Amino acid sequence: MKNLPSTSSEKMLPGWLLLLGALTAIGSLSIDMYLPSFPTIANELNVGSNLVQLTLASFLIGLAVGQMFYGPLSDRFGRKPPLYFGLALYTIASVICFFAPDVTVLIFARLLQGLGGCAGMVIGRAVIRDRMGAAGSAKAFSLLMLVMGLAPILAPLIGGEVLKLWGWRVIFGGLTAFGMFCLFAIHYTMEETLDRHQAAPLHLGRTLKQYGKLLCDRQFLSYSLCGGLMQAGMFAYITGSPFVLIELHGIKPENFGWVFGSNAAGLIAASQVNARLVGKMTSDTLLGRALWLPAAACLLITLLVAFGFDHLWLLLSGFFVYLASYGFISPNASAIALSQQGKQAGVASALMGTVQFGLGIIAGTSMSLWHDGTALPLMVVMSICGVGALLLHRYIARPEHERILAQAAQSS
Repeated sequence: MKNLPSTSSEKMLPGWLLLLGALTAIGSLSIDMYLPSFPTIANELNVGSNLVQLTLASFLIGLAVGQMFYGPLSDRFGRKPPLYFGLALYTIASVICFFAPDVTVLIFARLLQGLGGCAGMVIGRAVIRDRMGAAGSAKAFSLLMLVMGLAPILAPLIGGEVLKLWGWRVIFGGLTAFGMFCLFAIHYTMEETLDRHQAAPLHLGRTLKQYGKLLCDRQFLSYSLCGGLMQAGMFAYITGSPFVLIELHGIKPENFGWVFGSNAAGLIAASQVNARLVGKMTSDTLLGRALWLPAAACLLITLLVAFGFDHLWLLLSGFFVYLASYGFISPNASAIALSQQGKQAGVASALMGTVQFGLGIIAGTSMSLWHDGTALPLMVVMSICGVGALLLHRYIARPEHERILAQAAQSS
């Protein structure tokens, strides 16, 4: 099968990039679109909010586990076959969510959604590497980052309006239609980009050995965990904020998206500022300074909430600081974690995603298990994640990074 040559940014095809953007955004859409529905789902299915939060945790489990498989499979069998399977599974699971008679079925269907939806997240990056040169890839990835940032802004707004007009099940009907659209678009408009003659052999032992070596790589693991702890706090926010904002503080479900979207806008703005500062400061310096903000803010707000002062604007300010800081922390932590993994960047990226989503699962599940009717559990989990990331970077990640830089300087 013909492999498409690398092209310059002037020859980029907006159509296929838009399709890859849609595939990459599946995770955000599937999470953020139904967040305003948490209280409604709990009432209709006659369960507590903590059980509805488990539907998010199960989806994250699917995302975390699935990423480990789609990368090696796409290197062996091509990009499109795994996408067919993943999107078909995602679409079927969305239909099951639509008809779910109880929360147990909904939790299981969300797990299947995650296992299917992560195919687009993993393979989309591989397709860009196949088609674009170095400069073109950077521009393409920037576009995908923009889509990933817009999805958390638009999805809750759309989900809130759909909930108001037609109910929460129609949200999953929309996700079903979205999955079918992506499936047909891939079949009819996307070309296979993997050269069959360059397909990598699929050896389970070799793949497991690579993963094992990465887990022993101190720099890779520490920076992956640093970014993962911050992501875990973000997933705690995603899981717990519907209860805190809608049920505890009375924000209308249709207005929840505006709050959620403003935080996502802060993340986008911070990431763009970070892109400008990287040329003036090292990634590790930016990371170290940014980590202080969420740790300090969440600790202060947690103490205030523990003493009974949980004003809405106080919580909103803490959420904004945390999410905006993530726009600085995530790209820099990821860049340093992958900086020494050139020959196995794909496997390293998959493992990093799995580790980080795994931490998100723990944070999301803890929100479901520790439910006391206040904002305290959410703020405690976010504080643990923020402070943990700060300490991990300061005492493990940064010293290891400096050691590697010193060795490189001596060898040169």
